[in-house]
Amino acid sequence: MAISAAVMTEPHAPMEVWALDDPSLEEGGILLETIASEVCGTDVHLHHGQLAGVPYPIVPGHVSVGRVLETVGVDADATGAPVAPGDVVTFYDVHEVCGTCWHCLVAGQPNRCPNRRVYGITYSALEGPLGGWAERIYLKPGVRLLKLPEALSADDVIGGGCGLFTGFAAVERSSLQMADTVLIQGSGPVGLSAAAFAALRGAALTIVIGAPSDRLALAADLGADLTLSLETLTREERREEILELTGGRGADTVIEASGNPAAVTEGFDLLRDGGTYVIAGHYTDAGDIELNPHIAINRKHAVVRGQWGTEFRHVIRALRMLAKHRDRLDFASIIGRRYGLDETGSALEDVASLRVPKAVIAPQA
Repeated sequence: MAISAAVMTEPHAPMEVWALDDPSLEEGGILLETIASEVCGTDVHLHHGQLAGVPYPIVPGHVSVGRVLETVGVDADATGAPVAPGDVVTFYDVHEVCGTCWHCLVAGQPNRCPNRRVYGITYSALEGPLGGWAERIYLKPGVRLLKLPEALSADDVIGGGCGLFTGFAAVERSSLQMADTVLIQGSGPVGLSAAAFAALRGAALTIVIGAPSDRLALAADLGADLTLSLETLTREERREEILELTGGRGADTVIEASGNPAAVTEGFDLLRDGGTYVIAGHYTDAGDIELNPHIAINRKHAVVRGQWGTEFRHVIRALRMLAKHRDRLDFASIIGRRYGLDETGSALEDVASLRVPKAVIAPQA
């Protein structure tokens, strides 16, 4: 039986709907019926050709929620929770890390393993339904499956999506301390998640710079104490307000979650001497900036950390926190619209133009 899938054939090309063969499950394989798959900012960048090594044509959708249809030799998820047909699950999109290279064994950084592959990004559509923008998703042997906690619905998880896990990872990477002033640059899914988890971690003041206004309202709902609009305030006005709030010092921790190169220079400017700057929004290549390292980094005695994607522990921990604080973290409310497989081109356009805070592909709708 064929599987309908939305396929990105090459950068800038119109999206197409293909019929893919239903896979034959290997030992350890799992077949999911797709409930929902997000349209991440990375998907927009993939459509613009901003990530090297992508084997077009691809089935996008690297963070998805599905219902178990069939398994071969799998009766538990990655944490040991029992799994059976009908269960609602998600999965860690990074796969095939080798476990034997220097990064896996010595550095403890499997996300930098040269063998890593990622669902919806580095698997070709010619290899099968290995992305979420399809009626069904084949999870190859070894993919880390996670049964959704009872407290969470599919919308809770997909409303946060990739941003839920990346924002969590960025906050963890920052090592922010209780009572810190934290500045989040960007009010997309990553920035919203970072603001929520920064507040939960004990920030005394959480500030979000972003746009449009509906996203800033979501940031406030999720834990931001103050929002500053890119549409109504100049860069100098934003700087003056943050310096006034921090006694002229600047923020203790800055997390870049915008993906805009211009945000990086502003972020350094708003960071206090000795503060920590985490750059998490530049998963793909959005371009260069001009930076004076003496002024921005060295003389400022800044700690600068990159956060490229996530690791499995971030997925588990973010979901645990979301389940515990479900009433406070209403990520389902971020979903702006659902799209069918024949509407993925419109979904990409809407995300690129900020018309929706979160676009979701619902192949069964």
